[in-house]
Amino acid sequence: MTHYWPVLLLTLLAWGQQASELRSRFEIRYVAEGSVYVGGGREEGLQEGMHLTARRIAPGDALLGPAAIGELVVTAITAHSALCSIQNAKVELQVGDTAQVANADLEAMQVLQQSKTARRHAQVVSFTEGDPLDQELRDYVPKPPSPEVNKFRGRISYEFNSLRNDGTPSVYQHGAAVRIDGSRLGGSFWNLTGYWRGRLDTRQSTSALSSQPQTIRDLLNRTYHIGVYYANPESKNVTGFGRLYVPWASSLSTIDGGYFGRKIFKRTTAGVFGGSTPDPTAWDYKPNRQIGGAFLSLELGSFEKMRWSGAAGLAISRVSWKAEREYAFTETNFAFKNRVSVYHNLQADHLTPGRLGNTDSGAALSRSFLTVRYQPLEWLSFDFNHNYFRTIPTFDLLLLGTGTLDKFLFDGISAGVRLDLRRKYSLYGNLGQSKRNDDARGSLNQMYGVSVRDFMGTGVRADARYTAFRGAFGSGWYQSVSGSREVGSHLRFELMAGEQEFRTDLSSAVRGFFVNSNLDYFLSRHYVLGGGINLFRGKQQNYDQTFLAIGYRF
Repeated sequence: MTHYWPVLLLTLLAWGQQASELRSRFEIRYVAEGSVYVGGGREEGLQEGMHLTARRIAPGDALLGPAAIGELVVTAITAHSALCSIQNAKVELQVGDTAQVANADLEAMQVLQQSKTARRHAQVVSFTEGDPLDQELRDYVPKPPSPEVNKFRGRISYEFNSLRNDGTPSVYQHGAAVRIDGSRLGGSFWNLTGYWRGRLDTRQSTSALSSQPQTIRDLLNRTYHIGVYYANPESKNVTGFGRLYVPWASSLSTIDGGYFGRKIFKRTTAGVFGGSTPDPTAWDYKPNRQIGGAFLSLELGSFEKMRWSGAAGLAISRVSWKAEREYAFTETNFAFKNRVSVYHNLQADHLTPGRLGNTDSGAALSRSFLTVRYQPLEWLSFDFNHNYFRTIPTFDLLLLGTGTLDKFLFDGISAGVRLDLRRKYSLYGNLGQSKRNDDARGSLNQMYGVSVRDFMGTGVRADARYTAFRGAFGSGWYQSVSGSREVGSHLRFELMAGEQEFRTDLSSAVRGFFVNSNLDYFLSRHYVLGGGINLFRGKQQNYDQTFLAIGYRF
């Protein structure tokens, strides 16, 4: 038997090396709105707050060859699965994409892995005093400081803007932009994450300033989120402040304010929220609205198999502190692995005669949205949607061609399909029937698009789409193209151009053409130079906007 010992020893060493191998790349197994699930969790070394880079690897590609298509941040974690929020996605992430742990976090994973390995083996300790047995009973294990504590990543930029509207004198704007992601501030469980842009106008004249339009870039800046939140796994309390969603009721759209929740049972959370509503892409957008309310949420199941979550609550809103709405809301999510997902949100008003033109009283359904998604194959998915509004939506129509309003343009029932071909091309479309009360017959709402991950071998990720719609709030169409490319590790550019037209019964067609561009040149590891040109040509708006920025990354 002695001649078997070398083989057995080599086998054990190989097994030990394999067992301690550190995984740094994980597969994206499910994609939801604004988040993804990856096939790795706490047992694979992932921790909340870690950053990953999303890549799309085609068959035959080198693992390090494909460019990054987005950034992910781990927000919730189980033993073998993790929920990650999507940040800075250049294209729509898909099942089968990979997520690579960032270098800084990879070092932290190695430290944690070494710490775990050390706990599995006896340590040789020399005792100069005391009883060794008593010392062992203390279960002392050296622990390195958590890599999440006081970890900051971000970018601070100074910006200069020039805006000229239809021949009027230019208005020059100076400001700053901050993109930051900080975890475990001061060793606590407070975290800071998001994006913010602020400006100070330099006015040439009062008339020049008053004639300046609200540009597409300005409106999109108001859709960003930034805030601080408290998440302690050992605490029943959770809270957040800033420009953010209420986590249990994202259908209420973005608020400038805060929320507070407390777990009253293991899977049940009760809380309150309040603030103003700054997001111009909200279906019921009004710039001077205040909102407040309370909610109760429940979560069941697991990310790996079947999961259900739901929230219900009551809210009141004011416009310039004058009474507007009193309503109940619900929000429901259901998912079965990565095959089936169902999402529904609903709002029902308590009508008061004389308020907002109401002549009725009692309860009335004011908003309902349902979407069901089925993915039988990795490259094929279907969706079914139903959209209902009792009143006319008030989102900012200047954003029509940017795609941020697509979820509101189709009234009634619609259905769609998406095909991913050879991991390079994606074809998608949506058709729906819409009929208003005064229509003799319904109209066909339609949307078609194609995405290319590598356009004609140039490395450009491109998307083109066409949408035509008719609803209770009006009708119209838009067509747009967009592209982005990373040239090496020092240059990145984005371009979007589109044409749009919108009509209502009370006004003639409003048509416009726009171009938005952005370029970042990374001078070094820490410094970046950026700029771009934005144009809009139409009857109501006709402006040129240029901007320059210099920033510091940390």
